[in-house]
Amino acid sequence: MDEIDYNILFHLQNQARLSMTELGKLVGLSQPAVTERVRRMEEKGVIEEYRTVVSHPKVGKSCTAYMLFRTRDCYAFLDFCRESPDVVECYRISGEHNYLLKVLTDSTQGLEAFENKCDPYGTYTTLIVMSSPIAYKNLIEGTNLLA
Repeated sequence: MDEIDYNILFHLQNQARLSMTELGKLVGLSQPAVTERVRRMEEKGVIEEYRTVVSHPKVGKSCTAYMLFRTRDCYAFLDFCRESPDVVECYRISGEHNYLLKVLTDSTQGLEAFENKCDPYGTYTTLIVMSSPIAYKNLIEGTNLLA
């Protein structure tokens, strides 16, 4: 990957709906050239997918929490997490706990109900998010890029 590829990634992570023509103008390439570079990065797995960022509160998910989970039955626990609409992220971690979950519910009461469903799978510590001063940071920064 060269500086132009990083510049393409910088612009796409900020606005994935850019047309290839607009993206080409931003990075100084023709539409076919930028399309080919994006296609290559997709094929290599540099660009994994494109997503829409949904506002959690606007879709009724106003309570965000992280749960540190300790379980002895990882397979059953993971099946439970995959089936639960409240679990939006799950990470296998090292240390005292096995997993870190990101959970979105409609309220703290909804979070409590989710915790009750977790009880058969092990022990956990719940951390309720009060605010998100840094909700997201770009992986590719634009400070050393062209255009």
